[in-house]
Amino acid sequence: MSLDPVAQQALQALQGQQPAHQQQPHLLRAARLAAVKAAVANQGPVLSVARVETDVLPRNGKVVWPDGRWQQSATTGQVSVRLYAPVLSGPLPVLLYAHGGGWVTGSLLAADDTCRILARQAGIAVLSVDYRLAPEVPFPGALEDLYAALQWVQQEGAAVGLDPHRVAVAGDSSGGNLAAVATLLARQENLPLQAQVLLYPVTDQRCNTPSYEEFAEGYNLTRADMQWYWQQYLGDFRDMSALASPLQAPDLSNLPRALVITCEYDPLRDEGEAYATRLQQAGVSAVLQREQGMIHGFMGNPWGKHRRLEALARVAEFLRDSLA
Repeated sequence: MSLDPVAQQALQALQGQQPAHQQQPHLLRAARLAAVKAAVANQGPVLSVARVETDVLPRNGKVVWPDGRWQQSATTGQVSVRLYAPVLSGPLPVLLYAHGGGWVTGSLLAADDTCRILARQAGIAVLSVDYRLAPEVPFPGALEDLYAALQWVQQEGAAVGLDPHRVAVAGDSSGGNLAAVATLLARQENLPLQAQVLLYPVTDQRCNTPSYEEFAEGYNLTRADMQWYWQQYLGDFRDMSALASPLQAPDLSNLPRALVITCEYDPLRDEGEAYATRLQQAGVSAVLQREQGMIHGFMGNPWGKHRRLEALARVAEFLRDSLA
């Protein structure tokens, strides 16, 4: 299928922007945040949700990966989160959401509209996680933060109206990477998860699939950008651990049911679809949907227009069914 007109308009608007890999991380981050703030200001009133609270959760450093290649750092601290709930009372099923941005950019504000839509349409609580960003905090900092939030929901969520027995994880792009890896850690720790939603996820640091060749340049996310994001995230870590590249995990069995959405014109398309296929081969109920004619990032940006809203409606339906 040819590029969707929505994608064509987005690419035209993005023309002339300096590529991510040619910028300093802190300057790129500031520019992206400014763009998000401008978009929010232009879109008018935000979608109303009964309960929206921003808070901090403890990070306690308890995760150990069984192959011994990595242990969660012993440093303690706090993780910023934002909770969205469609009603004031609970207990409510809960979705932990990790924003995209190549582990370098992204914020609670960037994911705000997506989280509001999913909370309203799925009838669930959404906990958006403001994980620490690279390169200032490289791998596994972002993963530690998302998993700390998951541990908190399981241990303390009931006190704030969340149902620890009906929990899902989701994320877009690099956030999809974190969500996928979180399911592997939850399986190891016997933490109950009912579903995972991976939106054009990053699953393999090798960047060598046919879609990387076909869409290396000119379709929003480029191969050079993605290689740069990996460098910022991994720092000195070069091991092909499944904690960085979930597609490299030797065993994907006994993971929660999955919805994986990819984009036709996206360097990440093939690795996302390969991950969905491996889940299916491992006996996991996994639904794969390719967004024909679309480019990377459309579900987290206003320029996605009706295609974004249609896809989010399908995500909400999947979550309603999974967390019923």
